[in-house]
Amino acid sequence: MKELTVQAALENIPVVTAAMDEFLEALDCPLKAQMQLDVAVDELFGNIAQYAYPDGTGSVTVRFDHDEAARMVSVTFVDSGVPFDPLKQRDPDVSLSIDDRKEGGLGIFMVKKTMDHMVYRHEDGCNLLTIYKRI
Repeated sequence: MKELTVQAALENIPVVTAAMDEFLEALDCPLKAQMQLDVAVDELFGNIAQYAYPDGTGSVTVRFDHDEAARMVSVTFVDSGVPFDPLKQRDPDVSLSIDDRKEGGLGIFMVKKTMDHMVYRHEDGCNLLTIYKRI
């Protein structure tokens, strides 16, 4: 497992993505899966940076792990910000035109569609969101 703790700030997205890419390259992760994971990390970390700490800044710990036998990668985001379960958010109606759609939710929807599994829990004052992707 690899772990990284950074400030929940948009400018740290490239830092987190680079750490994950290094982890994935060591696993010979296919490029398509790596790109999907990059987009997911960008979206989820960005949401934490923008919304988790409305009264200031806080940190995010990102854990990268894998199960070699299952060829499954997991990325877990841990923050002590406002409790938020993205899995309970209603999916946007993508059949509507962009002008008729409610703003927001498209990024999380895209992550749900490209990852194999997602799990959220809130424990000990922390949000823990884990995404899983077969490589």
